[in-house]
Amino acid sequence: MGRVVTVPDPFGVVGAASDVVRGGVARALRMRVTGTPRGPGVATSGDPGWFGPESVAWRVHADLATIVGGLRALLYQTLHPLAMAGVAQHSDYRNDPWGRLHRTAEFVAATTYGTSGDAMRAVERVRRVHEHVRGTASDGRPYSAGDPDLLAFVHATEVDSFLAAYQRFGAGLSAEDADAYVEEMSVVALALGADPVPTDVAGLRELLAASEMRATSEARDAVRFLMYPPIPLSVRPTYGVIAGAAVDLLPLRAQLELRLVVPPLAGPLVVRPALRALLGTLRWAIGESPTLVAARERASRGSSTVAAGASGGS
Repeated sequence: MGRVVTVPDPFGVVGAASDVVRGGVARALRMRVTGTPRGPGVATSGDPGWFGPESVAWRVHADLATIVGGLRALLYQTLHPLAMAGVAQHSDYRNDPWGRLHRTAEFVAATTYGTSGDAMRAVERVRRVHEHVRGTASDGRPYSAGDPDLLAFVHATEVDSFLAAYQRFGAGLSAEDADAYVEEMSVVALALGADPVPTDVAGLRELLAASEMRATSEARDAVRFLMYPPIPLSVRPTYGVIAGAAVDLLPLRAQLELRLVVPPLAGPLVVRPALRALLGTLRWAIGESPTLVAARERASRGSSTVAAGASGGS
């Protein structure tokens, strides 16, 4: 075995340079995904929110695997003709490709890490937008973004995608914690007006298996945009790894319908190792989410206040 040689760094030059690199990567990634260099902000005072620091949701949504899960959910959602009709007719995703991502990041942060009031206000904003998203799909069927069945499908694709990404590229969950995560997320779906809302993994998979899935021409246009978005050349290799991992996570049925089939050996031998290496580097660079830290500190202060009140009254 070779001897490990430690290079002296008496003035901290290497450490300082490393911190600069990490900080730059963290700010750039958060800016791209959330629109702010520190990620979505949350209240510094108030209750712990709908879930709290011991929840599975806090654990799952703080992990960078959600980047892959988010893209998988978007690809999955294109397969519902009515959901896709709403996007095609009411979304400006071609001219504002990052706007929807930023708004989604804000919504997830508010409902996961915000106070109960913040979470409800975020839901109400979405419901107000949904009031205006209605029309007629290319097959002649009317649609409405506020339709409970359509909301249930969109919710299911998001929860299933975040869960699948965390199971493969995050720390992973036990069967009990996976069911708990689905149940926690049902709170958000019910607030949005979705019905039916699954409360465990079996129910989630059952809902998706029974959902209408068909790739329309609008869906194929959206998928092409998602796979080849207008991004700088410098970040295309990174995005390509994330996109490949998102496709690889989709059920085979969805891959076949979208004509995005990952060859059997390419997933485990190429795509997944590349994504794990990328996420490992990004986790080193980014560190803990400032949003999570702020929410945890708020919850801790709230617990301390309650404990002090109980102590004073005894």
